[in-house]
Amino acid sequence: MPIVVRLDVVLAERKVKSKDLAEWVGITEANLSLLKQGKVKGVRFETLQRICAYLDCQPGDLLVYVPEPSVDDV
Repeated sequence: MPIVVRLDVVLAERKVKSKDLAEWVGITEANLSLLKQGKVKGVRFETLQRICAYLDCQPGDLLVYVPEPSVDDV
């Protein structure tokens, strides 16, 4: 998938526990885990806003676009 979720990296850099973030944002730890693994199809802007507020970061710190190699590149 071309969008890579870097939430786990940002959590580690800031020494924040997933449990604390999930509680503050108002989502379950299970849903936060799915988000960290990139196994969600979408995220609400409100949720993204609360995550960024808690971690003092920008959405671009959490989500990175990595293009998939095309057939011509192989």
